[in-house]
Amino acid sequence: MPNKLLFVIENGQHPSRKLPKGAVTAEIGRHIRFNATVLDTFDVKGFEPLHYDMLVLCAAIEFADRRWKRPLGWRRTLDVVLPVIDLKTWQKPDVVKALHRVLNHLTGDAWQLTFVQAKNLSPIGSRQLPLDFGKAKTFAIAYSDGLDSRAVSALSGNEAEALCIRVAGSRHHRKNGDSYFTQLPFKVKGYRSNESSFRSRGFQFAAVTAVAAHLSGVTRIIVPESGQGALGPVLLPLHNIYADYRNHPTFFRRMERFIKAALGYSVRFEQPRLWSTKGQTLSEFLALAEKSEQHLTSTHSCWQTRRVVNVGGRKQCGLCAACLLRRLSLYTAGVNERPSTYVVSELAAPDASDALSVIPQEADRDIMIEYGSVGVRHLQHLADMANLPDDALRVHASEIAAATEATYEETLKKLRTMLATHAEEWRAFLRAQGEKSFLKNWMDGGRYGRFE
Repeated sequence: MPNKLLFVIENGQHPSRKLPKGAVTAEIGRHIRFNATVLDTFDVKGFEPLHYDMLVLCAAIEFADRRWKRPLGWRRTLDVVLPVIDLKTWQKPDVVKALHRVLNHLTGDAWQLTFVQAKNLSPIGSRQLPLDFGKAKTFAIAYSDGLDSRAVSALSGNEAEALCIRVAGSRHHRKNGDSYFTQLPFKVKGYRSNESSFRSRGFQFAAVTAVAAHLSGVTRIIVPESGQGALGPVLLPLHNIYADYRNHPTFFRRMERFIKAALGYSVRFEQPRLWSTKGQTLSEFLALAEKSEQHLTSTHSCWQTRRVVNVGGRKQCGLCAACLLRRLSLYTAGVNERPSTYVVSELAAPDASDALSVIPQEADRDIMIEYGSVGVRHLQHLADMANLPDDALRVHASEIAAATEATYEETLKKLRTMLATHAEEWRAFLRAQGEKSFLKNWMDGGRYGRFE
């Protein structure tokens, strides 16, 4: 496959030379747009052009990652040229090497980043509305609207200690149970949504959180993902799909080395729930004082944005892998959600067509069946791994042990315990759906009704 070439240019400028055939440009201020009002709040002591360069880098990587559709063999070669203010830092061999290593490992692509001198200065630094990070912050956390973010931020410390960072392109409001969060939004446009995998989002979350941590003098960054979500996508990658390392310890070790090389600042990405299931995490959250089921049920886990989940208000589909893990985990924690939470709420139906009858379009039903059947089998196969011999888990346990600085024996034991707990929770969840549930047929490879 030919290289994919992206040239990032500054606002109002034109490429200084004729671009190679097939090259694409992304203009800062047009395709890469920062929210000026949020940048106003970023005028804090210690903010440097290097931090602004990092935000531009995150946006450029997103543009390239989503602009070009992946081939059947997954891997692309992505060449990105972008302007930076602190060119001396970005041209250091250790910075370039660390950046390429983390991106290649995370996305499964071959990245080549080339930096040129920016003509414009950072738009941050001349405003008078300082962002109040507050005092006594002890950890930062990349904060989303999901269950793990809500639970783990509370389990890691009180609200005054948490620096909660949300990476988003639009303003969000705090919900009941939310910790305080600071938005660092930027929007990236013009890639036409050609590629949906967006593996580089993990880099974006980690880099932006590291910038905030640097500004606030925090060295601990909490990764909220529990064991199934952090390790499952690598333990059981989909067929012909590169393993998803976005929450895996090997990615965070590479990210730490990159942050140290680029910012000259040491951070540590901690994964306190790596060996817990999401159900265990939610149960511990509910045991905290003044925490209730409502703090969990007001969250959102479904990643789908299609019309099927936006009829009569935004709902969750109820069948994708994220929704199934959510429903399994809330059941484990003893939390009952309203049936109206999900488009497909009835999992006990003997025939999938009955459960999906609420979706009017046949094409949407087919897509939901595809997502749901894959999600069910993933959770079942993850449960099956609890019975594998040690040799079958050796590669994974060794990789995790090296990344977490633990012994192989200790890591293997913890991995087995997490998988066994997941298997027990999954079996209990399936029993609750009844013996005739269409989920059982899907686990056997079926996709439609039990009798088709």
